[in-house]
Amino acid sequence: MLYHVRMDVRIPRDLPPAEVTAILAREKAYSQDLQASGKWRHIWRLAGEYANFSIFDVSSNDELHQILSGLPLFPFMEIQVTPLLRHPSSIREDDS
Repeated sequence: MLYHVRMDVRIPRDLPPAEVTAILAREKAYSQDLQASGKWRHIWRLAGEYANFSIFDVSSNDELHQILSGLPLFPFMEIQVTPLLRHPSSIREDDS
């Protein structure tokens, strides 16, 4: 199942810089592992915002929830999820 996910990050300004650095390093490793596995298909930064649009390819709502709630930045995120279905007019065979 494909999902379009918008993630807006709001790290508290009073979080110690060393803690922020450690969280960001864990976040990068976690997200890159998911990208390498094919579960996190695409990620795009939104210009001028601390946010991204991502496409996930997972087996269920529960799997997506587990992945998102496992993000080290999850406590500091606002997340919007939209399930995606193949459009009947699509000419691509790999977008389901």
